[in-house]
Amino acid sequence: MATTESQLDDQQPDAEGGSADEEFEARVGWRYTLKKVKRDATARIGLYIVAFVIFIAAFAAIDSNLSRLTFGALSDYTAAQALPFFDHPTRIPPPGEGNPNQPPMFLDGGTLSQPLGTDPQGRDYFTRIVYGSQVSVSVGLAATAIGLIGGTIIGSIAGYYGGWVDDVLMRSVETVYAIPPLVLIIVFTVFVSGGSPDIQYAVIGVGIAFIPVFARIIRSRVLSVREMDYIEAARAAGVKDRNIIRRHVIPNSFAPVMVYATLQIGVTILIVAGLSFLGYGAQPPTPDWGEMLRIAHGRYMHSNIWLSIWPGLAILVTIMGFNLFGDGLQDALDPRIKN
Repeated sequence: MATTESQLDDQQPDAEGGSADEEFEARVGWRYTLKKVKRDATARIGLYIVAFVIFIAAFAAIDSNLSRLTFGALSDYTAAQALPFFDHPTRIPPPGEGNPNQPPMFLDGGTLSQPLGTDPQGRDYFTRIVYGSQVSVSVGLAATAIGLIGGTIIGSIAGYYGGWVDDVLMRSVETVYAIPPLVLIIVFTVFVSGGSPDIQYAVIGVGIAFIPVFARIIRSRVLSVREMDYIEAARAAGVKDRNIIRRHVIPNSFAPVMVYATLQIGVTILIVAGLSFLGYGAQPPTPDWGEMLRIAHGRYMHSNIWLSIWPGLAILVTIMGFNLFGDGLQDALDPRIKN
């Protein structure tokens, strides 16, 4: 049978050199999303900042383990002074060997071996800022993951089944949502820790406080996704509800949740730093940016202002990076934006 003209037209490549199916595939998926993020200048800056901070945090995690095996057991501080990365941040120099409150290298009295100066215990501040990135990034990712996973499970089940299941689950999370987050986090941290706050309890408390927000976001998407034809076809084919939720409902409702999660990482870092500043997060000698601000804001605020500037600047740059990247990701995943 001769091929009709319309069939030939359907098989012809489009103006950009690909078929209609290839063009559609080029406009979906993570490659297309990443390409759109790279075209956005502010999102590209945010992506570079996030990648740099995560690299520094990963390096600090690796170097921390190496330090315990190498320089951690040495009594000679010459190597630590020359290479401050190898000075493990929890080690306090013996009395008389550390130079406390040494200014940064660009001020009188500063040295290249301590480029950002030293803290009141004589520990290298640059090293502690670097190791602080490991704490801040890890707690930001962990707390956001707790809220993301918990909210996704609750919101998906509530939106898919509806009825009394929806009422019970959403009324429960809205009860948690009605409590001010900071009050909820502090009460949870103090109660669970038995009066001895630690960073791990703060992370769990922040994650629990974020569950209602994630649950409400994904539930609003599931309410529309569950009415789609492919969901009805899966039900008619006898697919179990848990498989429909896992394979179809959650993947097709996840885009706005991922955007919010990216933005929420920066908020989480700020909240955990604030908890450490109030004394409910990381405890000395853990090198956390919030804990470093707590030590510096009192008696050292006027005598050595650099102790407050460096961790504050690290928090600012990290949060700005995640926010810029999140905004770019939101634009990339918005179907109303064509270019």
